[in-house]
Amino acid sequence: MKMEDFVIVIPARYKSSRLPGKPLIDLNGKSLLLRTYEQCCKAVDKNLIYVATDDDRIFKYCLEHNINVEMTSVNCLTGTDRVAEFAQKIKAKSYINVQGDEPLINPEDIQQVISAVIQFPNDIINGYAAIETAEQYNSLTIPKVVFRPDKRLLYMSRSPIPGNKSRSFQKSWRQICVYGFPKNTLIKFAEQTEKSPLEKEEDIEILRFLELGYEVRMLELSSDSVAVDTQDDAIKVREILEKLDNNK
Repeated sequence: MKMEDFVIVIPARYKSSRLPGKPLIDLNGKSLLLRTYEQCCKAVDKNLIYVATDDDRIFKYCLEHNINVEMTSVNCLTGTDRVAEFAQKIKAKSYINVQGDEPLINPEDIQQVISAVIQFPNDIINGYAAIETAEQYNSLTIPKVVFRPDKRLLYMSRSPIPGNKSRSFQKSWRQICVYGFPKNTLIKFAEQTEKSPLEKEEDIEILRFLELGYEVRMLELSSDSVAVDTQDDAIKVREILEKLDNNK
């Protein structure tokens, strides 16, 4: 069997703490998971796309919709740990992790991450976009990103960073949840038996790589993405989808 340069992996967990059953919630006639998968299909051949799950309901749903799916352990600490377990089953040089709660992810953004992974095969890649509103800046569900001039990640937080003396929104960037991982860094990540201190405090898994001493190369992507983390996010996405349908 030929080893692919990359595969796309969509980790999907049913027992989300903030939105239980999240991958299968309905967004204007299609599930969140299906919408994310269909956006990925616009970027690459469907044979290069897999769902990694720990839930029989999601596994069955994927089979019903002819989506490649692999069962993983219920003990995975994070989605990235799930991708690492998947990497032990399906061989590839790199793994593109598209979070299962990104129904509006821009296919061109996925292609940009793939290009970066091919250009920098030994680097961890993560996306970011400019924050446009004070509401986004102050949201505790949106990870904010700060990086060096060379675009290497310095830190990521759900708190409003970078801060200033006036405590007002001036300039900031948010994480776009598309990642590129070399296999060896995934394995080192998943060797940890518990979340790292900052990862646990912030509830942001990319911080584990920083705490392990890895560099993360940030890649500027479009601002189209709206992650679904809460019921309010789901309402917002439904409104956007309705507008897109009306404009067709």
